[in-house]
Amino acid sequence: MYTTTDEKGILNNYAKEPKLYHAEFPSKAQQNKYAFQGAVAILLLTSIVLITLGVS
Repeated sequence: MYTTTDEKGILNNYAKEPKLYHAEFPSKAQQNKYAFQGAVAILLLTSIVLITLGVS
């Protein structure tokens, strides 16, 4: 972090900017893991909705 003061005495604090990088495309194993997690999430939400409808 660095600080600058102008001629009027106004103080400006600037945060240090992080170094940018490009994201990498997920590997086939990661894609399969994401698909599995998505399927489990859909099954969980579907079961919650069905249980809620069944109870009410």
